Amino acid sequence: MNKIVERIKKEFTNTPDLKVKEIKLNLFKTIYVVFIETICDSDKINDYILKNLTKYNIKQNLNSNLPSPNTCFIKEYDQIEFYLTNGFAIVINGDNIIAIEVKGDLNRSIPESNREPSLLGPQDAFNESIQVNIGLIKRRIKSKSLKTEEIFLGRKSQTKICINYIEDIADEKNIKAIKKKLQKVDIDGIIDVGTLINFIEAENKTIFPTIKRTERPDLACRSLLEGKIVLLMDTSPYAIILPTFLIDFINPNNDNYVKSINVAFLKILRAVSFFISMMAPAIFLATITYNQETIPSSLLINFSTQRAGVPFPSIIELLILLLICDILRESDLRFPSNYGSAISILGALIIGEAAVNAGIVSSIMIIITSLTFISSLIFTELEIGNALRYYRYIFLLFAAIFGLYGIFLCLMLFLINVISLKSLNTPYFAPIAPFDKNYFFKTVLKKNDKQNTKRSTLITEKNLTRGRFS
Repeated sequence: MNKIVERIKKEFTNTPDLKVKEIKLNLFKTIYVVFIETICDSDKINDYILKNLTKYNIKQNLNSNLPSPNTCFIKEYDQIEFYLTNGFAIVINGDNIIAIEVKGDLNRSIPESNREPSLLGPQDAFNESIQVNIGLIKRRIKSKSLKTEEIFLGRKSQTKICINYIEDIADEKNIKAIKKKLQKVDIDGIIDVGTLINFIEAENKTIFPTIKRTERPDLACRSLLEGKIVLLMDTSPYAIILPTFLIDFINPNNDNYVKSINVAFLKILRAVSFFISMMAPAIFLATITYNQETIPSSLLINFSTQRAGVPFPSIIELLILLLICDILRESDLRFPSNYGSAISILGALIIGEAAVNAGIVSSIMIIITSLTFISSLIFTELEIGNALRYYRYIFLLFAAIFGLYGIFLCLMLFLINVISLKSLNTPYFAPIAPFDKNYFFKTVLKKNDKQNTKRSTLITEKNLTRGRFS
């Protein structure tokens, strides 16, 4: 027994929070309690272990005298490190080694959603505790079919990942595909959910996100009921949803809490805003540079008058304004929320007005740039914003060289790229290509909930009927 304690101390050298309690029951009997103080709760150690050991009779079974929600016997020494670093106290009693869960409460209380605010839906959000996050899902889905499988990733971090799915709905091929991807991950540590996403998806093949992350338990539950798979990671307040389509990033979860007749217009508006944000500067540049016949004469004369004193070509003028707006947006994201928006608005007003008065840019360019960025603000997903910015500059380059013909070519390249993408072996541009009626009327347009009785065959082929309404 002393050798085990000495080995633990040697392996955890320079770990001042490793505590070893030596409890002598009599002249010949000693029990050791080993734990890491910073991740354990001292009250639990005192209540579950120390108080009961003082009353322990040698003839009794030690395990029955140490009440705890989670207790297990350790059969191999190599398991001791795992349990110690996961908030367990190790009780060494001769040849018997018992691990007792005494984790400290190092988590936030259940917060409100910040990135995905809800106007009419639930206000709770995931936090950094995987147990709390699973509880938030099981609070909504009370079924024995809801399965949770655990896997530990990271040679040093040993981060717990939970694969959640509904057994009689989720496609078995998708579950096996995710497990296969996770088993291939071999790295020292997985610290955040972003790192995990980079290992799962083909990061370098596309600028568009093919995996959705969310901090909303209600969205995770809706995805599970659709047949999708939800990954939860310990120490991360985000869930990963697979498979995910491009349309899922354009339409927020809040649409589910509004009447379908009102949401239909908003969904069309978002789709229009997506293309305005990506193509508006390029279309304007092409029309005033190459295809001036597409503009009415009176409007073209007005544009020419405004640009009479501007010393730069139109492409340089647009690039300057777009870069300034990107800088302002980036500073808005990084700056504290109390000041960020005010500084961005102030910067845009001052820079825009000063640039027009100085004759550096024209008023119409300010309008086009503002319209572009106002349209992009509809999409709160950061990766979608980055993808739009990426294609915005590509469209601008093609328009500067080929005019409207270049925009058409670039649009074809964009569609080819997006249609060829897959998310967990599922077409990324669904439900449009390939067309799926059920998922189309949940995302692109919204049916009445009473008519929404079928699941999409793109996601699963099991249990396709969601319900029946008279």
